[in-house]
Parts: sequence; C-alpha cells; structure tokens
Amino acid sequence: MPVWLTWIVLGLVAGILAKLIIPGNPAGCIVTILLGIAGAFVGGWLGGQLGIAGAVEGGLSIPSILTATCGAIVLLVIYRFIAGRRF
Repeated sequence: MPVWLTWIVLGLVAGILAKLIIPGNPAGCIVTILLGIAGAFVGGWLGGQLGIAGAVEGGLSIPSILTATCGAIVLLVIYRFIAGRRF
C-alpha cells in the first residue's frame, strides 16, 4: 500500500475513533481524515516526549492507530477548550 494511502486510512480510522470517544461536531469525512492525520503527528510527538517509541513509524498497525487516536483526542479536547461548548 502506498504511504499516502496508509496515512489516509490511518487518519480516517483514528479520526472516527476519536470522534466516538469525544463526541461533538459532526464534521465530514475529509475533516475526520485530517483530524486523524494531525492526531498521528501530535500523538507521535507526545509519545516521543514521554519516551515512548514512535509507534506511527510502523505504518498501519494497532500501535499506530492507538497513537493517532490519542493525538486526535488531545486535539479535540484542545479544540473544545478553545471553542467552548458550542459543539
């Protein structure tokens, strides 16, 4: 599977999982994918800061999905904090 397609699938899965855990704004598919991809970057960075190995480096796997989902949850919590309870 090409790398770009792996990132899209990872972003979609992680974004959906994060939106299930932190319900709120019913954004479309593209926003969900972007949320998951951004979550992968945030989760990978946070994992590196905490001394956890970069789980996202393994491509599409359970650890990379968990890392991306945790990062997407962090982004959703930050968004909710900044935007307030409007969604």
